[in-house]
Amino acid sequence: MRVLVTAAVFAVIAAAIHLYIFVLESLRWTAPATMAVFRISSPQEAAYTQSLAYNQGFYNLFLAVGAMLGVVLLGAGSRVAGLTLMSFTSASMVLAALVLVISNRRMIRPALIQGGPALICLAFTLLGAS
Repeated sequence: MRVLVTAAVFAVIAAAIHLYIFVLESLRWTAPATMAVFRISSPQEAAYTQSLAYNQGFYNLFLAVGAMLGVVLLGAGSRVAGLTLMSFTSASMVLAALVLVISNRRMIRPALIQGGPALICLAFTLLGAS
């Protein structure tokens, strides 16, 4: 039971991070503070990439919703459905973090922020499923 609670806690943390990324990418992309986070050098660059970021932000939102829905299902007693959804969304988050690092080795810190809690969630989810 503790394993599943730990998995759920890290699923919530991972979901919160991805929700925050959604806000940055889809709602605040051209804000100076967001531009600094993503190392965007000018308002023109932010405007040029805004539609890409907007779309990517929604991917993060959908992953966050999936992780939270998995936690809700697990809490409601739907163990298989909850663990399946938590496993899928956390694995997707981990793989996205891996793609980030592969595409740019300097992105290790953001990848760890994005994928670390999801990796812990995935590990505990798989332990709890056995």
